[in-house]
Amino acid sequence: MTSTVPPGSFAIVTGASSGIGYALARCCAQNGFDLLIAADEPEIENAATSLRATGVNVVAVQADLATAEGVETLWRAAGGRPVDALLANAGRGLGRGFLDQDFADVRRVIDTNITGTVDLLQRVGRDMRTRGKGRILITGSIAGFMPGSFQAVYNGSKAFLDSFSIALRNELKDTGITVSCLMPGPTDTAFFERADMMDTQVGQDDKKADPSEVAQTGFDAMMRGEADVVAGWKNKVQVALANVTPAPVLAEQHRKMAEPGSDKRA
Repeated sequence: MTSTVPPGSFAIVTGASSGIGYALARCCAQNGFDLLIAADEPEIENAATSLRATGVNVVAVQADLATAEGVETLWRAAGGRPVDALLANAGRGLGRGFLDQDFADVRRVIDTNITGTVDLLQRVGRDMRTRGKGRILITGSIAGFMPGSFQAVYNGSKAFLDSFSIALRNELKDTGITVSCLMPGPTDTAFFERADMMDTQVGQDDKKADPSEVAQTGFDAMMRGEADVVAGWKNKVQVALANVTPAPVLAEQHRKMAEPGSDKRA
């Protein structure tokens, strides 16, 4: 492994047990970052074992970042070590109609995607500002550009992150800290199964993006200090169209791919 970062560089990656988060952690490891990785499931330990094979130091923490206690547990695990890169990837989806969802599930999406993420960003960001350097990558989504019928809370949470990342970047433009936002489209991970969307058109789409390719795109953008990056040319086209398409039309388009039972191949 040839390191592309100074020796002793340290990165925190959340939501790193699988999917895009694990792939982001692997990008970090392959480029010489020591790692603190977190997820709310025991599989994070398996991820750590795999990542240690790259030769870097890896600490794994099982913590629910939807809770203040979970964020505090992760922050304490950093042990006061300066954080060179924070890859805030932890996120949770939720399909089906809003009125049919359990509010505990709704709140967990909001608390994971927004509250816990923002809490961690402020803790790490303040430390970075004191030192005058650091890299932040926030995993947003192209879903943030679309009113998400039958995925309304998730899309709303990603709209927040997409907007928040650009605002934070502007606030920090003279501090030595870069803020980048990775905006993937549908990706081949366990997301749709966990969000109870396997009977939808988007859930059954067999042309989802490779999480490793999405992660590499995001990692490269972070290392270059870019503001935002949409992974995949089809998603770039979709975002461009979303910017000129009336919101009610976008909501209807989203309904067709996310409404329960929209997969007609069954």
